Amino acid sequence: MDNEYRHSKTTVSLLNYHFVFCPRYRRKIFVNSEVDASFKTFVHSICEENEWTVIALETDTDHCHLFINVQPTYAPADIMKVIKGRTSRELRQSFEHLSKMPSVWTRSYFVSTAGNVSSETIKRYVESQRTIY
Repeated sequence: MDNEYRHSKTTVSLLNYHFVFCPRYRRKIFVNSEVDASFKTFVHSICEENEWTVIALETDTDHCHLFINVQPTYAPADIMKVIKGRTSRELRQSFEHLSKMPSVWTRSYFVSTAGNVSSETIKRYVESQRTIY
């Protein structure tokens, strides 16, 4: 699904976002395999509910990488708001050692877009448009 275009009545799109986000104070919450597995399950269910496709999801001890395909009606900030908010609540309800935290995640995150062609390819295509005719 990572290189398939999404079709709706009015749009055709291919929006793949790469997110990286961290727990508060870079706590190593993913060392606990139960927290890690639960987090991944929560993310997959949230994405399924919103019709987002998880292309890749992986955690390190103190951060998470999420690569997803979404519809053009969702801004990256809205995606992070939903994922961080829901997973924070679910993890704090499920694990007592996380329940004392006001929030599991920092407010910051990294996001980058990726399609099925590189930025350089698109740049060359756009620059060559005037010379075609």
